[in-house]
Amino acid sequence: MKLFLKGDRCYSENCAVNRRPEKAPGEHGQVRSKFSEFGIRLREKQKVKRIYGLRERQFRRYFERASRTKGDTGKLLISLLERRLDNVGYRLGFASSRKEARHFVRYGHILVNGRRVNLPSYQLKEGDVVEVADKSRKLDRINQSIESLERRGFPVWLEIDKDNYKGSVKRLPYRDDVTVPIEEQLIVEFYSRV
Repeated sequence: MKLFLKGDRCYSENCAVNRRPEKAPGEHGQVRSKFSEFGIRLREKQKVKRIYGLRERQFRRYFERASRTKGDTGKLLISLLERRLDNVGYRLGFASSRKEARHFVRYGHILVNGRRVNLPSYQLKEGDVVEVADKSRKLDRINQSIESLERRGFPVWLEIDKDNYKGSVKRLPYRDDVTVPIEEQLIVEFYSRV
C-alpha cells in the first residue's frame, strides 16, 4: 500500500508501488498468507504509526488521550494526529514529507504564532498561524515543496498564503478531511483487546 513516505517521489510514476504493484519485494514476495483478525488490526495500527512517523509509546499516548475525550475515539485519534505541527507543516507544503517536516521543525525553520517551536508533536489549535522563519525562506527544499503542493492536494481545514510562506488552522480537522485510507475502528478494536 502506498503510504506517501518518500515525498514527491510517491506522487510520480517513479514510485515503487506503481512500478511493482503485483508483489511485495523480496524472494518470498509471491507467497502471501491470510492474516488473522489480530493481524489485520495490528497491521492497521502499524500503518498509521508509519504514516505519521510515531513510535509505539507516543502512539499509545495519543490513543489514550483520544479515549479519555468524549466522542468517537477513532475520529478523535485521527484529529489529534493531524494537528501535530510536523503534519501541518507537511500539509501546508513547507516540506515534501512528514519526516522532512519533522526535521524542519526540530531545527527552528517553522514558527507558530511568530514564535519558534521545536517540538514536532506540538498540538495546534484553531486560529494558530504557522509560517516559515525569515532566514529559512531561501532554502531550496522549502521552495520546491511549496511549488509541488498542487500535486499533493490541499486540506480544507487549513488556509495557506504561499507568497508569505504562511498558513493557518481555520478549524479542527474532521475525519472526512483525511484522504489517507485509514480504518480507525480497527485501531480502536486492537487497543480494546490488549
